[in-house]
Amino acid sequence: MESHNRTTTGRSRSTPLHTAYPSRRTTTNRIFAVIYASALLALFCHHTNNLLFHSTTFSSIFTSSSLLVADFFFAFMWLTTQSFRMRPLYREEFPDNLKRALKESDFPAIDVFICTADPYKEPPMRVVNTALSVMAYDYPAEKISVFVSDDGGSALTLFALFEAAKFAGHWLPFCRKNDVVPRCPEAYFAANPSTTSETDKLKTLYESMKARVKNVVERGKVDDQYITDEQYHQAFTKWTDGFTRQDHPTVIQVVLDRSKDKDITGHPMPNLVYVSRQKSTTSPHHYKAGALNVLLRVSATMSNAPVILTLDCDMYSNDPQTPLRVLCYFSDPELQSNLGFVQFPQRFHGINKNDIYACELKRVFQINPVGLNGLAGSYYFGTGCFFSRRAFFGGPSALVSPEIPELRPDNVVCKPIQSPEVLELAHLVAGCDYGKQAQWGYKIGVRYGSLVEDFFTGYHLHCEGWKSIFCNPEKAAFYGDAPISLVDVLNQIKRCSIGFHEVTFSKYCPLTFGSRYMGILMGFAYAHNSFWPFWSIPMAVYAFLPSLTLLNGVYIFPKVSEPWFLFYLFLFLGGYGQDLLNFIIEGGTFKKWWNDQRIWMIRGLSCFLFGSIEYFLKSLGISTHGFDLTSKVVDQEQSKRYEQGVFDFGVESPMFVPMTMAAITNLAAFCLGLLVVLTGRESAFEELFMQVLISGFGVLNSLPVYEAMITSSKRGIPTRTTLLSVVLSSVLFVAAFVAFKK
Repeated sequence: MESHNRTTTGRSRSTPLHTAYPSRRTTTNRIFAVIYASALLALFCHHTNNLLFHSTTFSSIFTSSSLLVADFFFAFMWLTTQSFRMRPLYREEFPDNLKRALKESDFPAIDVFICTADPYKEPPMRVVNTALSVMAYDYPAEKISVFVSDDGGSALTLFALFEAAKFAGHWLPFCRKNDVVPRCPEAYFAANPSTTSETDKLKTLYESMKARVKNVVERGKVDDQYITDEQYHQAFTKWTDGFTRQDHPTVIQVVLDRSKDKDITGHPMPNLVYVSRQKSTTSPHHYKAGALNVLLRVSATMSNAPVILTLDCDMYSNDPQTPLRVLCYFSDPELQSNLGFVQFPQRFHGINKNDIYACELKRVFQINPVGLNGLAGSYYFGTGCFFSRRAFFGGPSALVSPEIPELRPDNVVCKPIQSPEVLELAHLVAGCDYGKQAQWGYKIGVRYGSLVEDFFTGYHLHCEGWKSIFCNPEKAAFYGDAPISLVDVLNQIKRCSIGFHEVTFSKYCPLTFGSRYMGILMGFAYAHNSFWPFWSIPMAVYAFLPSLTLLNGVYIFPKVSEPWFLFYLFLFLGGYGQDLLNFIIEGGTFKKWWNDQRIWMIRGLSCFLFGSIEYFLKSLGISTHGFDLTSKVVDQEQSKRYEQGVFDFGVESPMFVPMTMAAITNLAAFCLGLLVVLTGRESAFEELFMQVLISGFGVLNSLPVYEAMITSSKRGIPTRTTLLSVVLSSVLFVAAFVAFKK
């Protein structure tokens, strides 16, 4: 991390709550941007000249046009990246100063939203650990309410929460007494072998709870032997024979009530509420966005805390002081009037040494948000984000009131959480019919209209005038699970690609709507992500065109001795070099960076491409996708291979075909190119260098694909996929041969 000149901000300079300091790379970034942009303009002049004056045949026109289009998209994405490099800003918080500036009794209440949807893909013990980690915050327990949204409507998840509530009575005082870090039981016991009788006893309680939950999940139902009191019995009677995942009534169960439930030392415990909204096959439910809006409404009737934390079910808290860091910003009078949310980076435990699948997403979650800090602030990542409840109800100066006063962000809840009136209203606002209210998801709450509801919601909040802050402390605030097979990684990004297209091709396109309401830099910043799927265009062109032309003896790049060769070399090395530098400065390694750029190329030929296809089919009325959860269940053999840094393609997928075709085509072209250079005429080296270099670069990036093609185990590419790729590559070569010979 570089050093900086710090600007102290907060309540006072003697007891600052936070500081901000610009990056020392700002000036060099701007200078390099001017130079690089000039080189890009020169390249486009070269392309235009070739197209207009030197392309006389169909094949030459096609080649020149393809390179022009590919380089245009490369240039456009580079241009949008500059929005992150113009004003990068680092921040630091001082939570130890908070209590000098704010009494603990004045701390705002916090509602925590945890979302889950399938007890088999998202095991209930993950939900339990996430809930316990936030219930144990260094924060007044009476000011914390945890709401768990179960979109799978599973009694298994509710049972796990009942078990968690009993364990919490022992866990929370243990954390306070021993200043435990982290406060996720699974992570704590894994990192801290038992050393005392107290720890041994608590670990035994945890393992016992874990075994009961696992047993219930394996059985698929909650047997009578596990229902130990009347509260349990009443809760589980709601699961009748007609209760299905897609069609069921609202289930709201108060598992812990802070006004009644105490831990073993007599301290109150946070509220813990299970919510499964009403589902109907005749009503749209809007996936996670719909679930979050139900939590917004239900929590408003029960607690209506001014601060909301949203978490994925597998994203546990790693630092009990995280809420205090957030208050360093929300309690600052200079910021609080238009501060919509504070976003922490997504970090993942269990990522292997060199991050072979680039699951860390360092640019998205760490590098780019620093650049956004100098503008209007970070994107919303969907988890690890603290919101001002007021931000969901219109802009800072234009409150959009919900349909009933009980849902207003400034409403004070006076009745007990389990009072009949509160529960009746909570059930009402969690119903399907209530969800059809015109404003929800469009003018207030989490926004509908895109599968990337997090990105889309943050985008709308920024357009309405809210600011955000990227908070990236040295100690990770949250840790989550990363996928450990390539197909899971690609399916995640494919779903995002569909969502990004939904934003780009809507009236809210960041280039137009966003630039008008946020300014051009923020508009470009959001466009950078929403245009991600278009990476498939230049990736496909450069993956196939140089190799196919080389195989057919057609030379499409300048000779080494020509001046234009230097432009290509500068653009390639300059772009990659700056990206590598930023990656290393933010704590990455060369091997991680190499794997990151490799996965970027793989995405371009797989999930970006197939996400685009699915979006356009959907636009034509042909629905081909659903909301597929990434499995959080870990296979031991798969985990072992991942730790060893071995690519695991998982299962058969059509997304593997284009990348396998590119690997085959580039290998053939590279071998032929080397043969021609070594045995051909003297000018062959100059003429072929660029195409051989690009093919060789493709071969180097395809090494895991070659290994998977010849691997017979279940982690490799299926033989059928390999054969299909060989056939299609041959067809592509024949088509290119016919076109270029003409």
